[in-house]
Amino acid sequence: MNTAQQNLPTEAPQAVSFWQALKFWFKLGFISFGGPAGQIAIMHEELVVRRRWLSEKRFLHALNYCMVLPGPEAQQLATYIGWLMHKTRGGIAAGALFVLPSLLILIGLSWIYIALGHVTWVAGFFYGIKPAVTAIVLQAAYRIGSRALKNNLLWAIAAASFVAIFAMNVPFPFIVLAAVVIGFVGGRISPESFSVGGGNAAVQTAFGPALIDDHTPTPAHALFSWKRFMQVLLAGAVLWLVPMGYLVMNNGWDHTLTQMSWFFTKTALLTFGGAYAVLPYVNQGAVEQFGWVTATQMMDGLALGETTPGPLIMVVAFVGFVGGYVKAILGPDSLFLAGALAATLVTWFTFLPSFIFILAGGPFVESTHNDLKFTAPLTAITAAVVGVILNLALFFGYHTLWPQGLAESLDVSSALIAVGAAIALFKYKRNVMHVIGVCGLIGILIKLFP
Repeated sequence: MNTAQQNLPTEAPQAVSFWQALKFWFKLGFISFGGPAGQIAIMHEELVVRRRWLSEKRFLHALNYCMVLPGPEAQQLATYIGWLMHKTRGGIAAGALFVLPSLLILIGLSWIYIALGHVTWVAGFFYGIKPAVTAIVLQAAYRIGSRALKNNLLWAIAAASFVAIFAMNVPFPFIVLAAVVIGFVGGRISPESFSVGGGNAAVQTAFGPALIDDHTPTPAHALFSWKRFMQVLLAGAVLWLVPMGYLVMNNGWDHTLTQMSWFFTKTALLTFGGAYAVLPYVNQGAVEQFGWVTATQMMDGLALGETTPGPLIMVVAFVGFVGGYVKAILGPDSLFLAGALAATLVTWFTFLPSFIFILAGGPFVESTHNDLKFTAPLTAITAAVVGVILNLALFFGYHTLWPQGLAESLDVSSALIAVGAAIALFKYKRNVMHVIGVCGLIGILIKLFP
């Protein structure tokens, strides 16, 4: 027995109260930087290694379920663990506190952006981060592609999805649907082509007995029952229908708030593969279809999302705020309130399905502990997502490097910043927040000393 094993705790930690857990979930909401990988790593370190609230096997079992759901997997994982430990109120508290700090911060940053964007140093900061965002999205395509495209068939799916959205302007939901069909059929015809291996089935490392250990019986509230399942679905339906019905009756179907609520409900059901996967769909709707934000503002919002805690999909709060503010949906005297209301609404409709998925589906997972059987369609979706994200990188690059159109000259300063950001990310593996900060500083200097 080595020294590390000898130093392992021999007893499980004491029971954790709801209020003790609440303090941790509140803290997590403010430190959850680094995208889903970083956020999941933080939860693993805090909950499995340090606090031993649950074993690594139970942690990975929950994560596997969250990975097959649409929506932000890190936020859903926090919801799942909170629910497993302290029932429905624990899940709601953990999931809500994962999002709430990000929402409040983004409302404040969005107001500064839209109200003070003409100030030289603010404009310079955003001038510098636009090229960085292009490099960040390109890196996301590379990172996902290097992990997901393990054979020629998956490469072909990625290429087809790129052509579909770039050359044919096919809506993102149809690309996802096609990928699901290909994965479903292909997984039966050629299962080896869709077996890329998962990183979640890692060798388990012992950290000592956990409060919820490998063989801890499933808590009574986590056992499946049709009554509880229907109660969750009914509650979810009410929580969706009441605000949506109010918006339709008071404002009409074509009102900005109603359309935002409906659009981001659809967005919530399409976020397979992470936030970068659904950003092209948000871009198609928010920029091209509804005009809530411009392409430039979309890039700025993504940069703000990268620099704030919480899920990256919280960029939807920026879209909502800017759209509500610019459209003056509450009149010219209530612009901030209009933006804050729109941001809150789109956040509600984006994350509500995630809570329903966890509270309704969690008992299936905890009661059976069987492996999930969605790997082939998900593998195909991930491959398609690579092509879609590459298209997004080209879209951002075009609007950054040729802001006046291809007929005009290349913005050399932006091009140099983009190349520098790409080198920092790809070669030197620099942190995204550091890259954005440095590029923003360079942009400020360019604007202050032209």
